[in-house]
Amino acid sequence: MTKLDLSQFKPIPGFNSLESKREIQAKIYEEIKDLTPKQRRECFRKASEELWLEREQFQTEQAANDL
Repeated sequence: MTKLDLSQFKPIPGFNSLESKREIQAKIYEEIKDLTPKQRRECFRKASEELWLEREQFQTEQAANDL
């Protein structure tokens, strides 16, 4: 297993990752709090599918830029 070189990632001034995480979690909670367990699963399945599609599109664009 290779070790990740974190030196390439510089801090963003004024960005608080923990506060950002809490805000995102609160937003998700508000969106799903009244859903049934089945509706929640479907919501997360759909979000996961959209993320994978975005990832594939990004990789395709990156590959085109590398040519």
